[in-house]
Amino acid sequence: MPRVLRLDARDNVLIALEELRAGDTVSADGVTLTLPAAVSAKHKLVTEARAVGDAVIMYGVLVGRATRPIPAGGAVSTANVKHDSAAFTSTRHPQPWTAPDVSRWRERTFLGYHRADGRVGTRNIWLVVPLVFCENRNVAMLRQAFEEELGYAQPLHYRRRVAQLAAAYRAESAQPAELAARPRPFAHVDGIRFLTHTGGCGGTRDDAQALCGLLAGYITHPNVAGATVLSLGCQNAQIGLLQQEIQRRDARFSKPLIVLEQQRVGTEAVLMERAIRETFAGLVEADACRRQPAPLNALSLGLKCGGSDGLSGISANPAIGHTADLLAALGGTGILAEFPELCGVEQNLVDRCLHQADAERFVELMRAYATRARAVGSSLDMNPSPGNIHDGLITDAMKSAGAARKGGRGPVAAVLDFPERATSSGLNLLCTPGNDVECVTAQVAAGANVVLFTTGLGTPTGNPIAPVVKLATNSALAERMPDIIDIDTGAIIAGETTVDAMGERILDQLIDFASGSAPVKAEILGQYDFIPWKRGISL
Repeated sequence: MPRVLRLDARDNVLIALEELRAGDTVSADGVTLTLPAAVSAKHKLVTEARAVGDAVIMYGVLVGRATRPIPAGGAVSTANVKHDSAAFTSTRHPQPWTAPDVSRWRERTFLGYHRADGRVGTRNIWLVVPLVFCENRNVAMLRQAFEEELGYAQPLHYRRRVAQLAAAYRAESAQPAELAARPRPFAHVDGIRFLTHTGGCGGTRDDAQALCGLLAGYITHPNVAGATVLSLGCQNAQIGLLQQEIQRRDARFSKPLIVLEQQRVGTEAVLMERAIRETFAGLVEADACRRQPAPLNALSLGLKCGGSDGLSGISANPAIGHTADLLAALGGTGILAEFPELCGVEQNLVDRCLHQADAERFVELMRAYATRARAVGSSLDMNPSPGNIHDGLITDAMKSAGAARKGGRGPVAAVLDFPERATSSGLNLLCTPGNDVECVTAQVAAGANVVLFTTGLGTPTGNPIAPVVKLATNSALAERMPDIIDIDTGAIIAGETTVDAMGERILDQLIDFASGSAPVKAEILGQYDFIPWKRGISL
């Protein structure tokens, strides 16, 4: 295993792959350096002395400028480098791309749920949704009733442990009664998911429109068999608005949809009785659906990173980028989001756009995002978190250059604004924040039926209706947090495999995850995160 790595011949930094001490000598691509001071693993050291204002280049792009002199071999840090990125325009400079060989996957299938609109789900979920926060309590009561009585509640060991402590506190000699898991009467319903949120009223009309669009993306999602919607009645997010957004996404929508408005129904007891009775009938209908073989081009991948470290851009991110390229070559879909984490690589993405209109829209959305950030005294360069910085991602452009590798090398088929649905095969760019849950929530609403989520620090994010596959950038994380990690890409760092080989392995495992034969760790833990983006500044 090499001690340092140079990613691009144009780079003037090396990445430390292990802890380096003062006086150590390291070499890469003909550059040999004796270190003047220690460099932490995952951090960067300059290949030549940098004066104030000199450019710092990584991944072949500008990622910062020196704010203090840095000697050759010196470590890059927030104390001596600040964010900077290259200018960009909407003028495309298309580059040739050769699609990878996908002959071994041409005849492969996964087992999915075929829907009337032609899409295929990887899960068969019944959804319970409030149109406004006033209904969150009723949703919570429905959740308790259905999950516990139909066997969808999370594992009982936490309840059992509390029962044991309570028994000990009461000094009871007898053991607490065994909490037996209830059988599931609906064997072909993968779950009932109960969403809550803080929106629907009190905001702008645009907020209500965006929320209804997001919820419509979930209701029409191929992983959803049907839905129960609770409305109060007087809120901004009206039932009619939701129905318009559903029709916009699926003009022939035919799934079972139960819509109950509390102010029309009357008492809470009547509302809950109807919700329970009609939802149960909907579950009976959903249980009739069976998994059937589906081609891999029916897969739509959300491409996400969270809790990133200095290895994300050289292991897990490019690996799933290759997976995305393989799937695109098969006719499938990838969704790359997190616009604050595309800062510095805009021109590359512009050049990859198939259509000039998409290039212009991408530039418009990026600049609008930056303008809104400045309006509240912020900026995109404030994106890296303390955890990112501690583990080697010093500037936003440095983080972005590695994050963008999740999108592979193939052409950009479409550019979408939140909360639009992806309808083009190939790579789609979706405007979202970098915030883990807001981003994944939006990617799934756009149609991702599986999410590939890379992490270097350990992030438990999941989603209510789509499996979120966690990929560790380093083996130490996979060993430390095996309860949340599904795939370890650390073998790339160890030199035991290549990025392309790992990307192929991920596609093979993805088939099992999509078919439901292997639940992902987030599903096992019941990690069902859902946070709608309110179009404010979230980095």
